[in-house]
Amino acid sequence: MTETTPPVRDDAALVAAVRDAVDARFPQTLQTLTDLVAIPGIAWDSADRAQLERSSEAVAALLRQAGLQGVEIVTETREDGRPGGPAVIGEKPGASDKPTVLLYAHHDVQPIGDEALWDTEPLVATEKGGRLYGRGAADDKAGIMVHLAALAALKDVLPDAGVGVRVFIEGEEEAGSPTFRTFLENHRARLEADAIVVADSSNWAVGEPALTTSLRGLVDGTVTVRVLDHAVHSGMFGGPVLDAVVLLSRLIATLHDADGAVAVPGLEPRRSASLDYPEDVFRADAGVLDSVTLAGRGPVADRLWNAPALSVIGIDVPSVAESSNTIQPQARAKFSLRLGPGMDPAEAFEALKAHLEAQSAAVLGAEITVEAGEFGQPFDTDTSDPLAAAMMGALGDAWGVAPKEAGMGGSIPFTADLAEVFPDATILITGVEDPDSRAHSANESLHIEDFRRAVVAEALWLARLAG
Repeated sequence: MTETTPPVRDDAALVAAVRDAVDARFPQTLQTLTDLVAIPGIAWDSADRAQLERSSEAVAALLRQAGLQGVEIVTETREDGRPGGPAVIGEKPGASDKPTVLLYAHHDVQPIGDEALWDTEPLVATEKGGRLYGRGAADDKAGIMVHLAALAALKDVLPDAGVGVRVFIEGEEEAGSPTFRTFLENHRARLEADAIVVADSSNWAVGEPALTTSLRGLVDGTVTVRVLDHAVHSGMFGGPVLDAVVLLSRLIATLHDADGAVAVPGLEPRRSASLDYPEDVFRADAGVLDSVTLAGRGPVADRLWNAPALSVIGIDVPSVAESSNTIQPQARAKFSLRLGPGMDPAEAFEALKAHLEAQSAAVLGAEITVEAGEFGQPFDTDTSDPLAAAMMGALGDAWGVAPKEAGMGGSIPFTADLAEVFPDATILITGVEDPDSRAHSANESLHIEDFRRAVVAEALWLARLAG
């Protein structure tokens, strides 16, 4: 503690001091987030890489301004020989008797999509109704700013905290993190920590914090149905031959039973949720039409977090605008299979592949080809771990209500890589979003007051680690 900094005498004083420090800097925190939103850093091959590089440079400058050492932009090489997304790393060494933490977020964002669906300019952070709208405002440039603002508050309150800090801001998360594992292995010594905070999840609701304690795993891939060796005229040959689109549709229909539950043998949930997710709340959060019956059986929380979920997320067929009276010889669909904790992605893919290949009768003997894509392991955490318990306490103090231990229906495949490369680290997945943030969609937004609370929670957690 320096002579000019008054001592923090008890925990209540610490909470107040952290809150005041965050509040004093919060206008600048929002302005910096606004500046980041203006950069469309997209890691997809079809996007302008110069903007992605610009995004990484802006983040590197912020890390240097925060006093981090050894700030570097690092790019690994993908399997196809092309460069991965530029990541930014930096560190602040700590005292030997204090823990070291790794703070993770990502600076790349989803494409804007159809601008006509946005109510505001997607690259202009716009404050409206207590929310900040813009692409990346929530996912995940807010995560970057939670880390930086928390570090600034920690420095204001405890200049000699002594906690070691390492920061890793990824640049390709929205593209599936293709070089993530390589990056971890090549830079293990610079990233190793006692705890890893992943600021890329969601809270339970506005005003209700959550620590994400489970994530579903992921298997994706494609299935192709082929019925002809070339396209033919539908008038001359239609009738005896069904087109590949119809046959693919018949195949897809075998994936779920009459209730909408996944009907693939071997894909059964391995655990049950302890938290209730009321159906009316889920419907409101997801925007489900009143006429639609929810798919599956059992508690909504289990259907969302623990049961498998199988979706078709793309189909290769002619568009309506370019359609002609032609029997299509083949059609291809991309599937996305989410897996609850305890389920193995490789085993799940083999079960799905076996199911699809066994549906010859449904497609009248047409050829079925199934190809695997990305695999991601499920994740769960133990909140009795002291570092996790400390984060739960910090969340409660920042929000003023008890935090939830919540699962998440989505997947963060790299979390399994973190767990494998750093098996002794406690992984904490925190939230900067809420159910109405609409990440990946038009009108993405961040609840500003919950953003402030997220900064307070992380700063308070870091301060308590300092003892």
